[in-house]
Amino acid sequence: MSTITMPAPRRVLADVVPKSVLAEVALVVGAAALVGALAQISIHLPRNPVPITGQTLGVMLAGTALGWRRAGLALSLYLVAGIAGVPWFASHASGYAVATFGYLIGFIVAGSMLGWLASRGTDRTITRAVVSMAIGDVIIFVIGVTWLKFAIHVSPSEAIALGFTPFVWGEVIKAAISGVALPSSWRLVDRLTQKEF
Repeated sequence: MSTITMPAPRRVLADVVPKSVLAEVALVVGAAALVGALAQISIHLPRNPVPITGQTLGVMLAGTALGWRRAGLALSLYLVAGIAGVPWFASHASGYAVATFGYLIGFIVAGSMLGWLASRGTDRTITRAVVSMAIGDVIIFVIGVTWLKFAIHVSPSEAIALGFTPFVWGEVIKAAISGVALPSSWRLVDRLTQKEF
C-alpha cells in the first residue's frame, strides 16, 4: 500500500525553500546581507545623528519572508557582525554607534514580530501586509527614539523631531513597497506550485 506524502505547510515565504542546514544558513546570512546592502542607501541629515537609510525596507522584507526565528537570527547576526567590524551599517560603518543603537535593537524585535505576523497570514493580502509593516515600523521607532533620547540627552519632543519626524514619508513608501511585494510573491509562488501538479 503506497502512502501519499503531502508537502509541508508553507507558513512564510522562506518555507518554499527545501529544508536543509545549508539553506537555513543561506536564508539567515542572505537576509542580514540584504539589510546591510540597503543600509548603504543613506542620506545624512544636518545636525542629526540618525541617517535616512534603506535598512527598514530590508527589515520589513526579511522579517516577513523568513518567519520570526530566522528573522530574529538574521537581524541579530546583522547587529553582532556590525559591532564586530563588518562594515555594513549605514555608510559602511561598523562598531557600536551610541545614538542609533536603539534602532538596531528595534530591527531584531520588529523583524521577529513581522515574521510572527506573517506566519499567521498577514502577508497574503496587501491591506494586511501594509498594516503589518506599519506595526514593524512603530516597533523600530519606539525603541529607536526612546534610546536616542537617553543616548544624546534630549527632551522627548527633540528625540521625536530628530529620530522620527524626518523619516515618516520614507517609511510610508517602504511599507507600501513591502506590502505589495509580499502578497505578489505569494501569488507567484502559488501559480508556480499549481503548474507543478
